[in-house]
Amino acid sequence: MTTVYDFSAKTIDGKSRKLADYRGKVLLVVNTASHCGFTPQYKGLEDLYEKYGNKGLVVLGFPCNQFGAQEPGAESEIAEFCEMNFGVTFPLFAKIDVNGDNAHPLYKYLASAAPGLLGSETIKWNFTKFLIDRQGNVIKRFAPNTAPADIANDIERALQI
Repeated sequence: MTTVYDFSAKTIDGKSRKLADYRGKVLLVVNTASHCGFTPQYKGLEDLYEKYGNKGLVVLGFPCNQFGAQEPGAESEIAEFCEMNFGVTFPLFAKIDVNGDNAHPLYKYLASAAPGLLGSETIKWNFTKFLIDRQGNVIKRFAPNTAPADIANDIERALQI
């Protein structure tokens, strides 16, 4: 059976990272963008990471430029923007596609494991969120307009606190 631990991705600074390195953690995987109406969610995601990180939550941000070209910058620009504007300390990865033929294999898996509205596997927009349990299985998909704070109860259940 496939889990998120079967995938790897390049970090924002170009290093390969196995998601198996996060084994035993609860993950919140989010496709992000720096020039989106939902970009202020970076602050809420960082708040979750700070509040629950010591209990086992890791937020993973995957910048994507597929929606309205709202993530046009290079990885170094994205990292600087996130740190300077929102104090982001959670792990960020290199820009990826989340839909289509070039979609990252992780996102193909996430979309099929937790389809969206009406069973659609398409990622609809930036800041779609996937909550992953400690065994690497997808628990739930959250819509782009779901505020990070509104996921706290689901995170606490996954962390069993």
